[in-house]
Amino acid sequence: MEPFGRGDNRAMNFLGTGIYPLPLAARLAGADVRKVRRWLLGYEWRKGDKTQHSDPLWPTQYADEELAQPHIGFQDLLELRMVAAFARHGVSLVTIRATADAARDILKSDYPLTARRFLTDGRRIFLDAIASTGEPRMEDVTRRQYVFRNIITPSLYAGIEYEHDQAKRWFPLGKGKKTIVLDPAIQFGTPVVRSAGVPTDTLYASYLSEGEDAARVARLFEIKAAEVVDAVAFERQYAH
Repeated sequence: MEPFGRGDNRAMNFLGTGIYPLPLAARLAGADVRKVRRWLLGYEWRKGDKTQHSDPLWPTQYADEELAQPHIGFQDLLELRMVAAFARHGVSLVTIRATADAARDILKSDYPLTARRFLTDGRRIFLDAIASTGEPRMEDVTRRQYVFRNIITPSLYAGIEYEHDQAKRWFPLGKGKKTIVLDPAIQFGTPVVRSAGVPTDTLYASYLSEGEDAARVARLFEIKAAEVVDAVAFERQYAH
């Protein structure tokens, strides 16, 4: 579903921000969409006769916008990837929140888990957060350090390109491969083939309709067959 209706001029105001519906954001981050909703929208639950409330982990880039469906921006997406990495390693939401809050204050960044300094300074912040929350599953210091080393790795940041310490674009295939990019300055951050700006989902649909003939699709869009192959790999890994 499109976030903006026809004639809605707000779209021009969000150029350079990127915009992703939560189901797509969840797939790109490798997380369950139900958890993503809880992390980014907050949630309520009953405890006895009282309703308890948990706030979002941070106010997203579109938190104040009235959209037909919840959407997040590019910076939100990259931060979400980091949260999902913590969650996959069994870190509780309480500790994730404490880590992000402390890092936000120490690193002076609205998106601290994505900040390059977190790769080097995050270990101490994470260990302090565990101590403050009493994370029961990580009582042993050695285990805490092991968990952090397995979560925050250079490879997790490898595809992110920075300008003045702010994440500007993401090359999701990693390993120095820059054929596919998510850049909020290009088509609202839609995953595209970098050389031609063709959306990867368009190429994937064409690839399927053309009998999975990458060379034929490449001729149709006037790009390289290897770029079609990369677009298909991206779609199969992240978007489907």
